[in-house]
Amino acid sequence: MPIPSDSVPSDSTTFGAPLDTVAELIGGPRIDDLLRRSARRAPRHPALVAEGLVLDYAGLDGRVSRCAEALRGAFGGPRTVIAIAAELTAEFAVTFLGISRSGNTSAMFNPLISDDTLVHVLNACGARAAVLSPAMHRRVAAVRHRIPALEHIVVTADAGDGTPVLDALPRAAVPDGEEVETACLQFTSGTTGAPKTVRLSHRNLLVNAAQSAYAHRLEADAVSLNNLPSFHLMHLNTALAVGATHVLCPEQDQEAMVELAGLWRATHLYSLPVRLSRLAGDLRLPALRIPSLRAVLSGGSALPPRTTAALSEHFGVPVVQGYGLAETSPSTHFDLLDRPTTGSCGPPVAGTACRIVDVQTGAVLPVGEKGEIQVKGPQLMLGYLGDGHPAVPADGWFSTGDVGRIDEEGRLAVVDRIKDVFKCDNWLVSPTEIERVLMRHPAVADCVVFDHPDELSGAVAVGLVVPRGPDVDPAALAEFANAQLPYYEHLRHLRLVEGIPRSATGKVQRRDLRDWVPGRP
Repeated sequence: MPIPSDSVPSDSTTFGAPLDTVAELIGGPRIDDLLRRSARRAPRHPALVAEGLVLDYAGLDGRVSRCAEALRGAFGGPRTVIAIAAELTAEFAVTFLGISRSGNTSAMFNPLISDDTLVHVLNACGARAAVLSPAMHRRVAAVRHRIPALEHIVVTADAGDGTPVLDALPRAAVPDGEEVETACLQFTSGTTGAPKTVRLSHRNLLVNAAQSAYAHRLEADAVSLNNLPSFHLMHLNTALAVGATHVLCPEQDQEAMVELAGLWRATHLYSLPVRLSRLAGDLRLPALRIPSLRAVLSGGSALPPRTTAALSEHFGVPVVQGYGLAETSPSTHFDLLDRPTTGSCGPPVAGTACRIVDVQTGAVLPVGEKGEIQVKGPQLMLGYLGDGHPAVPADGWFSTGDVGRIDEEGRLAVVDRIKDVFKCDNWLVSPTEIERVLMRHPAVADCVVFDHPDELSGAVAVGLVVPRGPDVDPAALAEFANAQLPYYEHLRHLRLVEGIPRSATGKVQRRDLRDWVPGRP
């Protein structure tokens, strides 16, 4: 796979290192070739650890080849779309790589989505087949009458109802040299509407695996522990790119997670801000140690500064976050492990450009100004599947729908979603920035801020707070925040609640909360 040395765009406000700095990490031409290469180099090195199962690189490669032959025998190919649920299991990794090796295309969906969204994404991607766990099979079977294109279902273990089991399928040889442009289909989170279907190429995934592994400082001796509610493909691909060990940890209990990390001498701990915040506030934290740890890495939403400081001080390692989207395979930015900056997503990863543009006019803004984030690089998707969606711009600059700013050293700070920011007296207001101020108060355990219509100002900020303990005065909390904010960001109303509805990844649908304030605050 040729990597042009001039692949970094020149018309950007800031950009990452040239791609030739990570070219040696890129396999090809398919994403499963990363596994094949690492299996040749270190066949007995542990590759994947999950629920007592330990697969070395040779063993994982053999399982993937057998899976590919079974899929080719059952569904043919090339380019058959096969749906898989991104459950945090070894079976997902084997199936994803097996689909790639079989010459077909995977359609990865979040196993935590609602039934209606499940129907939407399976119809949108046009999946003709699905490989599912018994539990996910039961969910899909209940709505299968609403998914007319889905012809075949195979389960990874006996479901007890006669559904074919993957390992028992007759196998067929996979022809060499088949070219398949679309490696996988992924789905946007749907925070601003129905999820869109993203087409990612093998090159997208290969390049981003190398970009991310380089940014995360992963090497063959690394042990990455994945403590997420579902499987994030980036973690699998980065480990394969360098031949590292990847440990799956579905545990929500913090002590059990730390125990597993210590057992496998984890060097990189990947988790979500909501889980890391729970760890930072866990009363057992002083007794929890991971001596081998080199870094704590987060993404998906903003990492609270209080969490960053607590975990960095306790473990003595950088606690950093990155930024990316389904459309960018996913990573575009990652903070510097040797010089982390709280609240920053860091500079662009290698070969990636970033700029900030005016939300209304699209004009490029100077350093420090707040506007929409645009990115450009080889990890940018092929496009969306289906009609009615915008195509990738001809100039390569992708509008992310997020608001942020870039500092003098090229580091990105993400402020909010464009759909969540609003104007008060014609000033652009970010609910997330107000939330960050509120979270500095020791009596605030969690909070969310959103806009409410106002006949004079257009909209004003209101919020929900989960108090840390009894006898918390909401008026005092609002006064605390407002004293640190410009007038147009002042909280006009604040209510105490027992909990804030969040997705499994810790995200809040602000649009669903805007109707709770009766009348004008």
